[in-house]
Amino acid sequence: MRTESEFNEAFPVQVTLPVQWGDMDAFDHVNNTMYFRYFETARLAYFEHLDLLKTMQQDQIGPILAETSCRFKRPLTYPDTIRVGAAVIENHSHGFLMQYGVFSESQEAVCSVGDGRIVLLDYRSGQKIKPDEKMLKRIQSLQESG
Repeated sequence: MRTESEFNEAFPVQVTLPVQWGDMDAFDHVNNTMYFRYFETARLAYFEHLDLLKTMQQDQIGPILAETSCRFKRPLTYPDTIRVGAAVIENHSHGFLMQYGVFSESQEAVCSVGDGRIVLLDYRSGQKIKPDEKMLKRIQSLQESG
């Protein structure tokens, strides 16, 4: 994924964020840990589109991040405005795999891509659970709207 159109096609949910001066490190670029915070913001926006946070409070069933990774393609610097995208690219027996991307407005380029494995957890029992049909249909609908 290189172009803005490929980015927009890949991510049905996007959030726009300013790069903050405090996001940078001593090497004059955004610290690598910040990308995971950007991904988290997009992931939560995606969950809000699914009403997952509302059902989490009602049913005590919700997502946990089981693993995550990031591929840094270009450094980000202050000042900039970024768009961070999220998508579900695979469904699994107890959750799904999400893909993330960060697009720099000033560079007009994709600066990083990553993924995160999400597992659904029954918070009362501590056990993994399968996504129900309603959730899978919401994911499919959201992905098709992108």
